[in-house]
Formats: sequence, C-alpha cells, structure tokens
Amino acid sequence: MTLQELYGSIDGDYSQAMRVLRIDRLLDKHIRKFVANGVVDSLLQAGKTMDPRQLFDAAHATKGVCGNLGLVKLADLSSRIAEEFREGNPRTMSDAEVQETLSQIDALYTKTKDGIQAYVSA
Repeated sequence: MTLQELYGSIDGDYSQAMRVLRIDRLLDKHIRKFVANGVVDSLLQAGKTMDPRQLFDAAHATKGVCGNLGLVKLADLSSRIAEEFREGNPRTMSDAEVQETLSQIDALYTKTKDGIQAYVSA
C-alpha cells in the first residue's frame, strides 16, 4: 500500500499533507507515529468529563496535528469542538451535539488507525 492509497482509504487529503511536509519520507514517519502520539485519545477522554478547558486544549491540539497530516475530516470535527469551547465564545451546541461530534471523531479515528495499521503491515 502506498501513502496515497492509505490516504484514499482513510478519507485523508494526501495533497494537503504534502503541502505541509513536502517529502513522502517525512509524511510516512509522522503518519506512523500518529496513533502513538495520543492526541485524539486525549480529546476523547476529555469528552467523558466535558471539562471545557480540557476539551478546548485537546481539540485544538488534535485540529493542528490532523491538519498538518492531511486528516482533514478529523481536523474539521476537532475544530468544531475547539471553537465550541474556546474561551469567550458562546456555546452553540448542546452537550448531546458535542457527544455526537465526539462519536464521529471516534469512528473516523478508528477507521484511520485501522488504515495506518494496514499501511504499516503492508
């Protein structure tokens, strides 16, 4: 499996990742480390407590990492959570809507982890 095939299978944007990292070797290195860095796991854990500060911090970090890696759908969903809990922003989502967004993140993260595992094993 190539990096481009991986990105196709996980709904990622290979072109976006290459605009940031520029070299396949760097993209390969960082996508392999993605699951181990725990950034999405931290966001999902913060969702269990619904602590606004933890949710913002974890969502903001997830948005950045995912954006740099071309995982645009994960970045977009994380951005929704980050903006919802950004200090000074009024809440626009109910807790149930936040939990639904976190469920979407979890499902997409599972798909992404599975795809990366298949890529690493190939």
